[in-house]
Amino acid sequence: MSATEELLEPYPITMQIPVYWGDHDAMQHVNNTVYIRWMEHVRLLFFDAIGVSESMKQTGVGTILASIQCRYRAPVTFPDTIHAGARAVSLGEDRMVIHHRLVSEQLGVVAAEGEGLGVCYDYRTNQKAPMPPEMRKRLLTLQSEIPVLPTD
Repeated sequence: MSATEELLEPYPITMQIPVYWGDHDAMQHVNNTVYIRWMEHVRLLFFDAIGVSESMKQTGVGTILASIQCRYRAPVTFPDTIHAGARAVSLGEDRMVIHHRLVSEQLGVVAAEGEGLGVCYDYRTNQKAPMPPEMRKRLLTLQSEIPVLPTD
């Protein structure tokens, strides 16, 4: 197993993302906002795996990002490939916390990690909603052990 594979082993959803020259900022490394975009790419792949798009079509309930944070650990530069992973780290009645890990292939280290709070949201009524049973089932099939969040 490669170092990158080991770093992403706990993540059920992974993807590779090329670093583009245009991702750089004036400091000659990838701009901080690009890391957030990379997390978004892998989070949406995670949401596809648990059926968020299908739920939206059937029930009008999907997810909405309530918060996002990122811890930058290493500056990424072009050329490189980012290996991104996403997994749920906690689950509530109407929400989940998704952990993201971004690994630089060139550096062989974690370039950034972050968490996003996804809240289930009924786009028909514009209100928070419980997580649809099928979405929860698919999430727990993808990841059998997720700590449960207290309700608020």
